[in-house]
Amino acid sequence: MNIKTRLREFKAGMAPTIKELKFTLSRIRKNPLSIIGIGIIIFFVAVAILAPVLAPPPPTSRDPYMIPRDGFWSEPKPPSPTHPFGTLPGQYDLYYGIIWGTRTAFRIGIIVVAAALAIGLTMGLIAGYYGGIIDELMMRFTDIIFAFPGLILAMALVTALGKNLDNVLLALVLVGWPSYTRVIRGEVMRVKQEDYIEASRAAGCSDLRIITKHVIPNAIYPLLIIASLDIGAMVLTAAALSFLGLGASQGYADWGQMISVSRDWITGKPGQPFIYAHTFLIPGLCIFAFVLGWNLLGDAFRDILDPTLRRR
Repeated sequence: MNIKTRLREFKAGMAPTIKELKFTLSRIRKNPLSIIGIGIIIFFVAVAILAPVLAPPPPTSRDPYMIPRDGFWSEPKPPSPTHPFGTLPGQYDLYYGIIWGTRTAFRIGIIVVAAALAIGLTMGLIAGYYGGIIDELMMRFTDIIFAFPGLILAMALVTALGKNLDNVLLALVLVGWPSYTRVIRGEVMRVKQEDYIEASRAAGCSDLRIITKHVIPNAIYPLLIIASLDIGAMVLTAAALSFLGLGASQGYADWGQMISVSRDWITGKPGQPFIYAHTFLIPGLCIFAFVLGWNLLGDAFRDILDPTLRRR
């Protein structure tokens, strides 16, 4: 077999993949908001990766996430050449906090969603595939978690576990997994009724093989869309907990915590109502842009992965 024949066979084998890639890119191009969302996320990823270059930690710092401070004066300072975004109360450098807070945001969003997705996927697969008493017990436990408002339950868990960022992550995981469980359970119950599942059983395939080879690939797409949307939602919830004093400690590079320490200065001074606006507007805009980017990216995933879309 010569090289030209092998090349033709390779192209023929890759044709479906190339066609699918072209279809995916065409769906993205038709939705400008999806491109904006992807651009926003790429920007934050670049900031997170380049954080040690954009805001080098002080040589004496043991933890790069602790914001350096220029004194202990309680009144914030406006932007200056030394502090491009100004300082927070306590003279914490706002620019440094914004840059390293990007890494904190990714840590919160990705870790929480990944852990909640793993728990929800496992429980939803077992409940939906096997049904019966197993399904009943798992879903009733899920309903118990759903009975509590998410933010209130997260506040209670953080208060019980202790006020720090790691416990915030754990609390958000414990609150967030039920939604994934419900979605994947419904999809598994739909997929397991398909003819190819019955054919696999008749062929003697084990439950593990059927689940990994047939059920998960055909049921996981809605979960991926929800997960992309939840990354921004989890960051927003963590910021709310930090604002309430239940998140990161003061001085930690966390956008919600930075807004929390600045809340006493929102009204500014008499005759100068917006003199300290930078202390809460800049981290607030970062939270807004980060959440917006993930929401738009979730819409892009929906356009790409929605099985109801058909090629013309």
